[in-house]
Amino acid sequence: MEPRGTKRKAEKTEVEKPLHKLPRAVPLLRTQPSLYSGPFPFYRRPSELGCFSLDAQRQYHGDARALRYYSPPPINGPGPDFDLRDGYPDRYQPRDEEVQERLDHLLRWVLEHRNQLEGGPGWLAGATVTWRGHLTKLLTTPYERQEGWQLAASRFQGTLYLSEVETPAARAQRLARPPLLRELMYMGYKFEQYMCADKPGGSPDPSGEVNTNVAYCSVLRSRLGNHPLLFSGEVDCLNPQAPCTQPPSCYVELKTSKEMHSPGQWRSFYRHKLLKWWAQSFLPGVPHVVAGFRNPEGFVCSLK
Repeated sequence: MEPRGTKRKAEKTEVEKPLHKLPRAVPLLRTQPSLYSGPFPFYRRPSELGCFSLDAQRQYHGDARALRYYSPPPINGPGPDFDLRDGYPDRYQPRDEEVQERLDHLLRWVLEHRNQLEGGPGWLAGATVTWRGHLTKLLTTPYERQEGWQLAASRFQGTLYLSEVETPAARAQRLARPPLLRELMYMGYKFEQYMCADKPGGSPDPSGEVNTNVAYCSVLRSRLGNHPLLFSGEVDCLNPQAPCTQPPSCYVELKTSKEMHSPGQWRSFYRHKLLKWWAQSFLPGVPHVVAGFRNPEGFVCSLK
């Protein structure tokens, strides 16, 4: 991806270089929105192939043990009064971000199920295997000019595997993450604790530890144009009351945002945050995003 603010003069010089002298190690992707303003390409509605879970120690399990169920407060009851700061930092176990998992968990699922894929193992030849988050970054690139990225692409027996490489800038930003941002990240996970139950029809229990090692991941199949896709993404919860009980149509994405009080704040929300929310949910076919809007004290005052 091109860094923001690349000078036109430098860009012109790069174009005029002989092709055999261009650097081959890290090719750049042009990001001008006008280059991608054509008709929307064919994108097959994703279908779920399977799932896996990661436990509190980040260990892989080929089942749905980490799946949680959507359990919002009653519509006719009092409004939500969720304290998103409750338990921070005493009941918080964040995942170790120094551990680069890459595609390991997804590849384990593929190895366990490759003979059960529709079309047989040969279907993987020509397919792209990756995480939903990497596809989200690709999809929003023409409209998100602040965050750079780098992907590693490996082709094995005809299958293209895409894995993200942490850039030096991203690593520096992560290590310098201010305390307020760390707390805001916790609030997002805490909101899920208020909105999810361990079984259908159950009640949420926000008194426990927030452990971000735990994850339920859906494995999906789709197609972009002529390119088959097999990808996985973390799922927040399943709505047992959804009109369609077939995943991913019954999945729900949970998000938090600050309350907004001016047209300018709403414009910024739609332009930046909602764009990412949509892309993240559109790719796996998740139809509903539920947002909790928090006040400056960290309490959720409304749901949309």
